[in-house]
Amino acid sequence: MSRLLGGTLERVCKAVLLLCLLHFLVAVILYFDVYAQHLAFFSRFSARGPALALHPAASSSTNCSRPNATAPSSGLPEAPSVRPGPTAPILPPCPDSPPGLVGRLLIEFTSPMPLERVQRENPGVLLGGRYTPPDCTPAQTVAVIIPFRHREHHLRYWLHYMHPILRRQRLRYGIYVINQHGEDTFNRAKLLNVGFLEALKEDATYDCFIFSDVDLVPMDDRNLYRCGDQPRHFAIAIDKFGFRLPYAGYFGGVSGLSKAQFLRINGFPNEYWGWGGEDDDIFNRFTKIKNTKLTMKRDGIGSVRYQVLEVSWQPLFTNITVDIGRPPSWPPWG
Repeated sequence: MSRLLGGTLERVCKAVLLLCLLHFLVAVILYFDVYAQHLAFFSRFSARGPALALHPAASSSTNCSRPNATAPSSGLPEAPSVRPGPTAPILPPCPDSPPGLVGRLLIEFTSPMPLERVQRENPGVLLGGRYTPPDCTPAQTVAVIIPFRHREHHLRYWLHYMHPILRRQRLRYGIYVINQHGEDTFNRAKLLNVGFLEALKEDATYDCFIFSDVDLVPMDDRNLYRCGDQPRHFAIAIDKFGFRLPYAGYFGGVSGLSKAQFLRINGFPNEYWGWGGEDDDIFNRFTKIKNTKLTMKRDGIGSVRYQVLEVSWQPLFTNITVDIGRPPSWPPWG
């Protein structure tokens, strides 16, 4: 009898012990599940926080003057430090031939084009005109540089057409409008040098630079805004010129250079004030014509002088207003 009772108590104790162990395991699982949820929440908050904090209403913008420090300051409070969340999934490389391209486009400049409409049409574009494909990893990070002054009408149409084109091309990109302050003679090439330097201050990962006039839009989105092994000229057929180059060696309109290519030719010449001339000089830098080879060493990205007056992060682009000085009163190479 006592032996039977002892065996029963032993089984009861084992059952109680198993129940306690099971309860402990369930508690541990629930604890780590809740903990993981909190990590994911803070991770999402950290990823979305800057975009939400910076994104204003459709009609607003953010202005600040950039200090002379290496890293630009937005003037906004930094995001709180949080524990790192789960590792983000690794996205596949973006395809060389994006599947969403539509080919030939109908381009017209007669319909009203308010910026609010352009912003509604491009909800994935972040403040400052930045965009990253959500489903793949681009091979390049592209900065699109636009020399600018008093061309707001053209800019609205450019943004209307170009943001959808660049998004369909699966590019990681930013749009930079380099606005020349004052009414002195325009200097397109110097503004492009400024855009190169200022874009890299914003994001040092830019490795491809597209330099585009504000009134040129491709008529086919298969004209991919990427950089190659050699400098690229995109605007080889313009309707204004009967879809032909105006002359051999023309390199104006829209061109693309990698960061290494741009630095190799010392950027663009700074001393061409007014329209014309700089395109020929740029082409000559690529072909290393003797006279240009001599001048490019002393005139270019290494000698550009300017002052940033204002940086304005608009919903569809970053506007950088700069003072680039005045043209000399004597011939630059006299």
